[in-house]
This record gives sequence, structure tokens and C-alpha cells, in this order.
Amino acid sequence: MDKYQVLKQYFGYDAFREGQEPLIDGILAGKDVFGIMPTGSGKSLCFQIPALMMEGITLVISPLISLMKDQVTALNQAGIHAAYLNSSLTAGQYYKALALAKEGRYPIIYVAPERLETDAFLDFALGARIRMVAVDEAHCVSQWGQDFRPSYLKIVEFIKKLPRRPIVSAFTATATREVREDIVDILMLREPVMVTTGYDRPNLYLGVQSPKDKYGALKNFVETHPGQCGIVYCLTRKLVEEVTDRLRADGILATRYHAGLGDRERRENQDDFIYDRCTVMVATNAFGMGIDKSNVRYVIHYNMPKSIEAFYQEIGRCSRDQEPGECILFYSGQDVVTNQFFIDNNQDNQELDALTRQIVQERDRERLRKMTFYCFTNECLRDYILRYFGEYGSNYCGNCQNCLTQFETVDVTEEARALAGCVSACRQRYGVNVILDTVRGANTAKIRQYRMDASPFYGVLAKVPAYRLRMIMNHLMLQGFLTVTGDEYAIVKLTGDSVRILEAGETVTMKMAKEQERQPQEKSGRKEKKSRTAGVSLAPEDQELFEKLRNLRTEIAREEQVPPYIVFSDKTLVSMCMVKPGNRTEMLSVSGVGAYKYDKYGERFLARVREVVNCRG
Repeated sequence: MDKYQVLKQYFGYDAFREGQEPLIDGILAGKDVFGIMPTGSGKSLCFQIPALMMEGITLVISPLISLMKDQVTALNQAGIHAAYLNSSLTAGQYYKALALAKEGRYPIIYVAPERLETDAFLDFALGARIRMVAVDEAHCVSQWGQDFRPSYLKIVEFIKKLPRRPIVSAFTATATREVREDIVDILMLREPVMVTTGYDRPNLYLGVQSPKDKYGALKNFVETHPGQCGIVYCLTRKLVEEVTDRLRADGILATRYHAGLGDRERRENQDDFIYDRCTVMVATNAFGMGIDKSNVRYVIHYNMPKSIEAFYQEIGRCSRDQEPGECILFYSGQDVVTNQFFIDNNQDNQELDALTRQIVQERDRERLRKMTFYCFTNECLRDYILRYFGEYGSNYCGNCQNCLTQFETVDVTEEARALAGCVSACRQRYGVNVILDTVRGANTAKIRQYRMDASPFYGVLAKVPAYRLRMIMNHLMLQGFLTVTGDEYAIVKLTGDSVRILEAGETVTMKMAKEQERQPQEKSGRKEKKSRTAGVSLAPEDQELFEKLRNLRTEIAREEQVPPYIVFSDKTLVSMCMVKPGNRTEMLSVSGVGAYKYDKYGERFLARVREVVNCRG
């Protein structure tokens, strides 16, 4: 079979997505490749299809057990023999899988990087024909990346031990220029075919809110998205427990996931979410990497994450089937303090020398600063993320909170000079709240204790609303006129550019929303999206068919003990509703239905379609 036949036969697609074909062709030509593609863009097919066409074994290096399990299950459901080798297997299961691998049973084997050094695996690998080593989540190899894993450094040593150097392919969704260069150098890629399809996920709506009542905002969002699956990320285990308990008390099917739970409970809770028994997963960042659940329709960050990379990776779990999804970040100043505490007390990377650890820590602080700026900016949120990764767009996407908000340019020179002047007058000793309270003329115990009521700037901006002053302060930090220290006290400091305001008389303008309290779900066009199924407006009778097909999918998933989306995605079910296939040929024209899955499920779905269509007629 050629690559197009493999694509249709096993995966049910008629055409490749952007970037897939040149990477596949590169591998088939015997070249190393490096693919940088957004989450949900089909990176896995780039190494899975060549693996099925080449003689020998493809080893896929993967960082998490859940990632391996999910992808191997999907491959087996598509009729492809695949296995994973990791610590979740008993000794008996592990050695049986190795024995079958030696017999050539599996063209694709997923393996944890730690496993590469074990005697049993090395014995197998040295006697097998390893045709390709595919490094998934390749950014984990770089200590400058946001998710460095020292075990990934073992990959190159493993490859050197093999009797023949295999093709090496690397894939990631998140890598700045420095990290990309690191990946090529550390993995020793030889003149790789490099494909970067971009970081944009245009199907995702992006928004930032600062609600006074975070839980109330979350509850309202979940209740206005009935039946939809979503992930809620919290910074701490305590918050995960609190939010989960409150959602359950309010009658919402929610479960939880964090590193403090036992292995069994984490596995059961993850399965409850994957199998649609619970619609909301509340979790720390310990959850999600490699979770290929395609119908997650929203990701809520209850707290600001530590970096743009982490944020991008986490929102990447939303609508992996390319259908519309919503990603909302709830920001508060305490999030910065909490993240800073985590950076200062990070126990990872202890094997690095003191100087390197310090450099990594400084880079983590810089990432946190840029993540904070994302929450402040009035520019296009999508463009802000793209620029962070080195891409430049039009600064208007039409699908983020800022692009859907009406702004006006406002002169804030007077306020900017007063804020910067106050910082200078107190000799750069206090935090944001003290500065804001001073210029507003607040009569608090702290202001009296610090004698800021004697400052020449005390009360000079008393008539300016507090929310507006905080926006201006954030803007001054975003533009580099002011900064804050990286310690827990977050002291406001002047910068080299402060003189442009204080002495040079530079005019300061900023964009301000005309409607401050407008929420993303109230904007034009948002309600219309929620009334759709997988991004498509279905007629009432077709919506009925979709529900019947979804119920059938759930029945099959229970019978086979696999997640429903492994059987068919929502997108495939919607396509069935539109095509209304009456025979095998028509069913095979549906996107996502390949020959193997037709033989397995096709007749049952055809029967359900005929049943509904005949009832109408």
C-alpha cells in the first residue's frame, strides 16, 4: 500500500493535513525529520504511517504512561498491532510484550525513556531491526524548555549502542527558537527535514477574566455549556479538591486529578473523564499530556499557569478534532505570587550544577513575566502567543476576547507620571497595592504605617477608578516603563525607560475597552457556536440522528472497554448525519471511517442511520 492507501485504510482520511506529507516523505526517503506542529494537528500520523510502510520496528519515545496507553489503544482499534513498555505493566506482562516484539509482532512500540537503559530492553533492541526512533514531546530534551526531563538525554546514548543508526524523527508542539536549536543538537539530527506549520489554533476562542468570584464564574460557565466536556486547571492540589467538591455539590459531574492521589484513584478518575462518565476534570498540570480525548470543548485556567509554553500545551487539549472550543483564563495577582513561590522552591533539576540551576530559574522567572503580560495586554491574545513563539500575524484574529471587544485609544500620560513618580518618591520600596492606594489617597493602616500619606503623590489620582488605575499600572509594566522584583514581595521598580515618562515628557497612550464588564459568552457570535454540534449547525432531525449515533457509540465503547472517541469522533458522527450513508461505499466516504473500522462497526452504524431515516419517511 502507498501512503494514501494506508491513510484511508487505517485512519479513514482521504487527504493529509498541512505539514504531514513532507515529514512522511522525508522519513520514507531515509532522512531524519523534525516537525513542529500544534496540538491536534496530527503529528502522530507523521511517524505511524511510515512505520507501517517500512520493514522493521519503530520505537516511539514517549514521556507519560497515559500518552502511550491512549495512542496504543487507538492504533489497536484501527487494526494496527502496537504495544507499550513502561512501569504500568507487571513483570509478566512486560516480558510477554518483549517476547512478542522479538517475534516481530509489533511494527510500532511505545517506550518510556527510562526503559532504554534496562538490560532486558537493550537485549531486545540490539537483536531487533530498529528502523526508526520517533521522539515525541521532543522539547523535553532541552533544559531550556518548560518541561525538561533528564531521562530524555539517554535517547542519544541508546541510539549509539544500536548496530545500525535508525532514522530519527522528532516532534513537538511547543519550542522557541532556542529550544528548537537545542533539540537538533542534542538528538544529533542529521540535516533533518524541518517542517513548522505554525502555532495557531484558530478554532480556539481565547479570553482572560478577573472575576471577583472565581468559583461563581466557573459554575456559570459550566452550566451554560451543558453536556460538554471540559478541563479546569488549578495551581494547587488544595484548590483542585475545593473546586471539585463545590462542583459536585452543585450537581455537576466532576472528577479530580493531582499527584497527591493514589495511582488507582488517578487512573479511575482519568478513565471516568475519558469514558465520558464525568464531564469535568479538575486538575493540576499533572493531568493532560498525551490525553487524546478529542471532544474536550473548553479549558478553564482557574489560575494563571507558569509560562506561555505550559498555557499553550494545556489549551492544546481543547477541541483536538479541530472543532470550535473555548479557553478562558481566570487571572488574579495571587497567581503570580504562587507561581513565583514554585519557581523559588523548585526541587527539579537537582542534578544540574548550581550555576545552570540559577540560569534555568531566571528563565522560569522571565517566562512567568511574559505569561503575566498575556493577562494584561489589550492586543490580540492569539497574536501575543504567536509572537512569543516567533510568528507574526495581523494582530487581529476575530476569535479572542480582545478582538471581539471595542477599544478606544486613551491618553494616560498624567496617570502614568503620577504612578512612576510615586514609585520614585518612595525609593522603590513597595508593591503595586501600596502604590495604587497611595495615589488614590486611601486611608489604610498600611499607608499610615509606611507614611505614604506624606508622599507628594498621595491622593493625586483620587478621582480615577481603582480598576482603571490597575489597568494603567499593568500597561506600564507591559511596556517596560515599570517592573516588579521576582521575589515574594513583588516590589515595583523603575526601569531604564522610566525616565521617558518622568523627565522626557513622553505621551503615554493605551487601548481601553469601552465595555469593561462584558463577558466572552455575551459577545456576538458565541451563543451561535454553542448551539452547534462539532462546529456544524444541524437541523433538529439531524440532531436527533446524532444523539442516536452517539448512544450507539457509547454502547460499543462499553462493550469493548475503550473511550467513545476511539470508536468514532464527534466529527465523524456529524459527517454521518450529513451524508446519511445507506451502504458500504457511502459509509467509507465519511471522514474518519476506514476499511478496518467499517468491518468492525460499519454495519451497526448503517443500521442505526437507516432506522432513523426510515422512521421519517
